[in-house]
Amino acid sequence: MKAAELRAMTDEQLVLQLKEVTRQLFHLRVQASTERLETPSEIQKVRKDVARIKTIQRQRELAAAQQQPAASQQGA
Repeated sequence: MKAAELRAMTDEQLVLQLKEVTRQLFHLRVQASTERLETPSEIQKVRKDVARIKTIQRQRELAAAQQQPAASQQGA
C-alpha cells in the first residue's frame, strides 16, 4: 500500500487498516513457521505496511499536539 493512499484515509480507517495488516502479518508468520509460505518476501512487505501506517499515525499525532498549544496561546 502506498503512503499517499494511507494519508488519504481518516484516523479510524487507519486504525482498521493497521488491525487488518497486523492480522495478515500474524498469518504469514504462522505459515512461515509451518513452512507453507510461498513467498517469504511477503512478510517484509507487510512489515513495511505496518511501519507506514504507524508513521502516518505518529505524524498526525504530532501535528495535532503542535496545533493544540498554539490554539491555547491565542485564547490567552
